[in-house]
Amino acid sequence: MVSIGTSYLRCELQLDVGSMEEVRIRIKRLRKDRPTPVPQYMTKGSSGMDLFAFLEGEVTLGPGERKLIPTGISVAIPEGFEGQIRPRSGLAIRHGIGVVNGPGTIDSDYRGEVSVLLINFGEVPFTVRHGDRIAQMVISRVFRALFEEVEELPSTPRQEGGFGHTGI
Repeated sequence: MVSIGTSYLRCELQLDVGSMEEVRIRIKRLRKDRPTPVPQYMTKGSSGMDLFAFLEGEVTLGPGERKLIPTGISVAIPEGFEGQIRPRSGLAIRHGIGVVNGPGTIDSDYRGEVSVLLINFGEVPFTVRHGDRIAQMVISRVFRALFEEVEELPSTPRQEGGFGHTGI
């Protein structure tokens, strides 16, 4: 069911989500003169919803090039949650397209346009068009850390074992 209010779009998917928790995210279409695709879960078990490019024309990313791609929406993520912007695996495997700061973070107090910083890791130019699925957004709980300074940390079997410590 999709119903449009004053300036927010309310989108409810009628899916049997099993044990997945739900959180209401307010979303605002930033342009009224042109259809703006809203984030969508593509399968019942998807943890990420696809984000769509909102472009006037085409944007081409040359090999090694990065560009900020707008989505035409802003969101109000509740306090205690964040939106994580992640690459789409299909774009990565087929075209070498990724997200530069992946995962990117949309904080609960951010109200600007959601944009995705794409990079072309491939060897040939890649063109993004209006309505293309460009990334995924996952809504996750966040916790505020309270640091406690100590003289010693509790011991673990791993200790300082870092990069590659378990082998190749």
